[in-house]
Amino acid sequence: MNAGEWTYVPTTPEQIEVAAWHCRKLVTQRALLAAGVAVVPIPGIDWVTDVGVLVRLIPRINDAFGLTPEQIERLAPDRRVVVYKAISAGGGLLIGRLVTRELVLQLLRLVGVRLSAQQAAKFVPLAGQAVSAALTYSALRFVCEQHIRQCIAVARQLQLPASVAQVERAA
Repeated sequence: MNAGEWTYVPTTPEQIEVAAWHCRKLVTQRALLAAGVAVVPIPGIDWVTDVGVLVRLIPRINDAFGLTPEQIERLAPDRRVVVYKAISAGGGLLIGRLVTRELVLQLLRLVGVRLSAQQAAKFVPLAGQAVSAALTYSALRFVCEQHIRQCIAVARQLQLPASVAQVERAA
């Protein structure tokens, strides 16, 4: 995003749902792409693809909800407080942060059991590659769905007046 460029930020429940739908559609497309790469019987290429997909996908999800670091910095100070409180309360590891390869690897460790099974499955001809593809697809969908849900929760907090949102978080 260029300096001074503004993006559309969802402000109503309907707009938040549309943003979520678009993000889920994008996640499905990218997860299918990564699953296709996982079929290739070269160990390690699927990990590289998974990381690459997430490094590009998570910022796009943040952007769709108005939650990139740049977008958050442009908020009024009281709204910024609401965002940061909602992020910390919801455990939003990737919201409002610069998404790096290291951060994505940390996130992938959370779904490590699936990805370890994916690597092991590579050594079983044909069926193992199909299992590897299914595990890649489901792991990416899981990670991104959790992130989308966290973004939805933060976006909903931003709909509330700042004082109400801060009181709700305190309760």
